[in-house]
Amino acid sequence: MSTVTSTVVRLKLSLLRGGLRQSGGRRAAYVASAAFALLFAALQLIGLVALRGHAHVESLVVLAAAVLGLGWAVMPLFFPGGDETLDPTRLVMLPLRPRPLVRALLAASLVGIGPVFTLCLLVGSVVAVAHGGAAFAVGVVAVPLALLVCVALARAVAAANVRLLTSRKGRDLAVLSGLVIAVGAQLVNFGAQRLGSSGLAQLDPAADVLRWVPPASAIAAVHSVGDGSYAVAAAQLALSVLALVVLVVVWTRHLTRLMTAPDGSTLGAADSAARERTSSGLARLLPPGRTGTVMERSLRYVWRDPKTKAAWVTSLAIGVIVPVFNAWQGTGSVYFACFAAGMLGIQMYNQFGQDTSAFWMVAMTVSSARDAYVELRARALALLVITLPYATVVTVVTTAMLGDWDRLPEALGLSFALLGAMLATGAWTSARFPYSIPQEGHKNVAPGQTGLAWISIFGGMIAAALLCAPVIALTIWLHVSEGGDRWAWLLLPVGTAYGAALTLLGLRLAAPRTAARLPEILTAVSKG
Repeated sequence: MSTVTSTVVRLKLSLLRGGLRQSGGRRAAYVASAAFALLFAALQLIGLVALRGHAHVESLVVLAAAVLGLGWAVMPLFFPGGDETLDPTRLVMLPLRPRPLVRALLAASLVGIGPVFTLCLLVGSVVAVAHGGAAFAVGVVAVPLALLVCVALARAVAAANVRLLTSRKGRDLAVLSGLVIAVGAQLVNFGAQRLGSSGLAQLDPAADVLRWVPPASAIAAVHSVGDGSYAVAAAQLALSVLALVVLVVVWTRHLTRLMTAPDGSTLGAADSAARERTSSGLARLLPPGRTGTVMERSLRYVWRDPKTKAAWVTSLAIGVIVPVFNAWQGTGSVYFACFAAGMLGIQMYNQFGQDTSAFWMVAMTVSSARDAYVELRARALALLVITLPYATVVTVVTTAMLGDWDRLPEALGLSFALLGAMLATGAWTSARFPYSIPQEGHKNVAPGQTGLAWISIFGGMIAAALLCAPVIALTIWLHVSEGGDRWAWLLLPVGTAYGAALTLLGLRLAAPRTAARLPEILTAVSKG
């Protein structure tokens, strides 16, 4: 190992040790995550070995290797702070040549939990598909080759997007990593259910394509040798080698450009900010006065604030995934569409927490219960601009997938009633149980305020469900009573009117409490 390589590897180890020494909580989180990852890797290794000899195991390991490569590719985009060495511009002042630096950073990439997890999965994949001494010999080459392709892919992506990762948009991507995990979990759950009902044979069409895509092609070469297809195996290994060479060349070019070219990203950001400030199209469509101003501010929070954007995008995604995926599998119901309204209704809770310490500017403009009512009403209207059409579309799509058009009016009525109840309880809990949302990191609650967050969100959700009880009871009564189905369409206007009445009542009750508790609210939301 050269001097540069050994130095960078020791630097990586020092960064890991330094990070663990910052706090006991971080050390405990790292140890727990490492133990969980290694345990999961060991279970995956045992499971793959147990599948050895299965007729379609090659399709499974090829798909797993391809997903593994995809994970390495997106990891720098969503977790830019997970590895401090991913940003090569920190080494720009050192007298280093690109090639030695590439070798050193590639070696440093092999240090950590991720490479160990990947190595275990690749070793298990080789054991699962290798048959014969030649196949195991090829596996000895395929495992490190696939691992190097993964880490080189992550480095190339990070170098190509390093300006983005160090900007505000990069922090937005990091916050949105929770969305990727949530959506990915739903996709994995759906895929597991399909495999459980149809078997591994469902993976064969995708595996036929992916066995020629690095790094999966390296693992597929092991199976090809076991089948006696030596020419196919050589071509698959050559593809992985070619991919590694191309990735290293691309990485080297981006690295050279980063080390020598000036950074003009701030100029582009300034131009973009100037263009955004001159845009007034949104304001022209909103009502005049305080209502329009507050609505515009709330909608800008959704678009620009990383934490608010992450919460909204996650709610939008999960709100459509749950009803649509269940309908796709044939196990859903039109009533699952209420999940969309419920997920977005949560955004009404802790309305003042997203303002943080800037809430003092809002407090200065509230001198009476009337001002507080207009403020809360405008925030609710901003939420309805997105939620009403979204909940309607999700309900219609779910109904269309199930073909149960007779229940569309009652599903919409229940969704609107639930949305109104959550707006009402959200306005009240925002005034009674406000809490701060830290601007940095992944935590959405300031230390010491977790209990307030639980009371605000879960207490409000339970209260909203209880408030919807009359509409739910009416729905049940119409279905169990003789001839009641003929009047089920009335649930749409009844649910809509009931939801609107609940919203107005909740805003009226929350307004005087908000006006009376402005100092307490400001103190609570400023702790982050």
